[in-house]
Amino acid sequence: MARIDSYFQYLIENGGSDVHLSEGQVPKVRVHGSIAAIPGEEVLSGENFKSFLAEICEENSFQQYLESGDLDFAYEMDENSRFRCNYLKQKNGLAAVFRLIPTEIASLEDLNIPTVVKEFGHMRSGLVLVTGPTGSGKSTTLAALLDYININFSRHIITVEEPIEFVHRSKNSIITQREVPIQTPSFADGLRASLREDADIVLVGEMRDLETISLALTAAETGLLVFGTLHTNNARKTVDRLIDVFPADQQSQVRTMLAASLRGVVAQLLMRRCDKPGRCAVNEIMFATPAVAAIIREGATQKLYDVIIGGKSEGMQFMDESIWEKLRAGMVTPEEAYMKAIDKTRFKKFLPASAASLGVASGENPLDH
Repeated sequence: MARIDSYFQYLIENGGSDVHLSEGQVPKVRVHGSIAAIPGEEVLSGENFKSFLAEICEENSFQQYLESGDLDFAYEMDENSRFRCNYLKQKNGLAAVFRLIPTEIASLEDLNIPTVVKEFGHMRSGLVLVTGPTGSGKSTTLAALLDYININFSRHIITVEEPIEFVHRSKNSIITQREVPIQTPSFADGLRASLREDADIVLVGEMRDLETISLALTAAETGLLVFGTLHTNNARKTVDRLIDVFPADQQSQVRTMLAASLRGVVAQLLMRRCDKPGRCAVNEIMFATPAVAAIIREGATQKLYDVIIGGKSEGMQFMDESIWEKLRAGMVTPEEAYMKAIDKTRFKKFLPASAASLGVASGENPLDH
């Protein structure tokens, strides 16, 4: 048993999500969104902390980290506990952040993701983007969607990840998981290779550079179903980000390609609950209708809000509507809703009152008036 495992045990016992270790500080954990020190622990320092980190890491990788200052890998403490590890350097020395990855893949129902998201699993080609800030549960939602496909369809699914987070067993589908840079040098290389590997579906862990995004669009156009992630908060920003990556002289061509291949966007945020410990997901969902394609082609992405709001009957959902529902149900505070909302004026009138004084706690709902 590695010495670091005691921190991981504490994290699991307290229902946390992340462990933060940093030279010059005491160990800390994130539980339900808040960071706090682990009681009774001393400040991490010097060679002792260095050997601590080296213990769970492959020797060559650790040397590479000491030279470059960054490293991503996965660590399995036991069959029920797997961690995504990020080693970094900071002004006081070494540091590391560990994210607990559930070994059981939750279903979309377990995660309370709208059922309509399953429709993306029924598609045969095109580009589907799951977006949101770091730590918003994108990987968890994508894993649930892939598991739904794995159970219900016979496809060849290739994932290109850095590192591999959720480990999928092949069920009705064949799942091939490749880790950057161990099994393939980069996301772009993994994506390019998948075109020759009889794939039906490719998951690209991060679409963060021009080459990867360009290849994803090409793969989607040639008949693959491509799932990708971006660090954007809503559908409009997602479309803008994809196009803005390209040089100005290529953007009109990229808009045409994206209009033809985009199948939809699922944006996700996590909100801290006030009715019980934990967090809940809120989603914006956009399906690529002819109206959406026309808007993308003409570059008028500000019109996407109206299409999403008007597309409720087709399963579309605006982020603020999802936040509104959680506020009405008394699951989140007005402050939390205001902080996460796109159009803040809608929620401003409920500040600075607390959820309890709004009558949410007593069952009365002034939001209905």
